[in-house]
Amino acid sequence: MAITLTQIRAFLAVKSTGSVHAAAGQLLVSQPSVSAAIASLAREVGAALFERHGRGVRLTESGEAFAPYAAQVLGLLDQGRNAALEAAHPENSRVRLVAVNTAGEYLAPPLIQAYRQLHPGVAILLEVGNRATVFERLESRRADIGIGGRPAGRALAGFPFVGNELIVVGREVPADLARTPWLLREDGSGTRLATERLLADLDLGSAGAGAPELLTLGSNGAIKQGLVVGLGVTLISRFAVASELRSGTLCEIGVAGTPLTRPWHVLFPSAGPRRPAVRAFGEFLRSARGRAVIQKLL
Repeated sequence: MAITLTQIRAFLAVKSTGSVHAAAGQLLVSQPSVSAAIASLAREVGAALFERHGRGVRLTESGEAFAPYAAQVLGLLDQGRNAALEAAHPENSRVRLVAVNTAGEYLAPPLIQAYRQLHPGVAILLEVGNRATVFERLESRRADIGIGGRPAGRALAGFPFVGNELIVVGREVPADLARTPWLLREDGSGTRLATERLLADLDLGSAGAGAPELLTLGSNGAIKQGLVVGLGVTLISRFAVASELRSGTLCEIGVAGTPLTRPWHVLFPSAGPRRPAVRAFGEFLRSARGRAVIQKLL
């Protein structure tokens, strides 16, 4: 099978953009060259990978099946290039970190700062996303190391990193939780899943009379602003509201079953080599110095 990197890059660009025209712009090549790469890749695979959809294209079932392998090929090669550069210049290593939103917003920056004080030549490139994004980036090898929830059923390895308490928070304690709007993160968020389970346990999860209004605000920042103006209550990581709880801007609301403990894990792809710089950063995260950085945040 003579599949080329040009074909794989064209395939992934069309997948992400939904059109040959947009993929050509992303890759800075002509549309005919993208079309030719996709056609030749389909011949090599032996199955159609895209089908027409409106004004663009979408993956066929075969394309969906092929996509994670294609992404992993490019991710592995990128990791290999970083390994080669690291071997030649170990003092200038690069680590790609992906973290779930709350950990990425509140834990990762001070941890990166502390690590760079020890290793100033190491570049830590941070991407922040929801739980699904973290798992996808690691499995496709587009990230070296991650911080997220327990990777049950995924091709990932790791270790528990820090306890993450989820608490119910609002501007004030409401008289009736069933009549108070609940502010939710976006689909794919681990915190949203935990909120939905909590509401079900409290018999507040069913639509209809007596069920609270559910408002999706999507990000920790938007949710916190909503809390401050009295829009409702939410289930959120203690790390995300530590400052507001200390100042009294927000208050913790005692709700049966809370706080929920959902430990974050340091995550790696389960197979393949792990570069020295990645191992070293992972060890720092579980070290006494790393734990001391985290404790100062609460």
